[in-house]
Amino acid sequence: MVPEPALGLDPRDEARIGQKGTLTRIWARRGSRPRKPRDSRYAWAYLFGATCPERATGAALVMPYADTEAMTRHLVEISANVAPGSHALVVADRAGWHGSGELTVPDNITLLPLPSAAPELNPQENVWEWLRKNKLALRVFDSYDDIVEACCQAWNDFIADPATVASVTRRDWAKAVKT
Repeated sequence: MVPEPALGLDPRDEARIGQKGTLTRIWARRGSRPRKPRDSRYAWAYLFGATCPERATGAALVMPYADTEAMTRHLVEISANVAPGSHALVVADRAGWHGSGELTVPDNITLLPLPSAAPELNPQENVWEWLRKNKLALRVFDSYDDIVEACCQAWNDFIADPATVASVTRRDWAKAVKT
């Protein structure tokens, strides 16, 4: 079956989440230095995520490594979530595993590589910022399993609110094209 020539925009990226936590700004009395937890251990997981601003949905995997195999699995997950008859344009930065010759790209996905050192062009970067600020900052994880659980919970909370998904990921320059 040949898919309809419809295009679904699907920015993609990954974020490393772990024990070496993220700090974020908080409200505090001027001149004070509020204490917040910060872990200095080095266990982490990679949250591979993709969103579709037009459909306000997404797909994600939590993986132990960021490599070509993880990227291939992520593309398979995205492919399974592309609307029937659509084709996903997946925005990717220049990480080595995004353009590896061993990377398997499903037929309903096209990769769009971003220019080098231009993460601001990838709307998915805003997702990682939102997740860290609202769900993953100022936390101490006891184990790898706790990190995975926190990533899953943060992603599920984010994706459960379509208005937030659309707001955080939509860009004027990135519109779905219907032919």
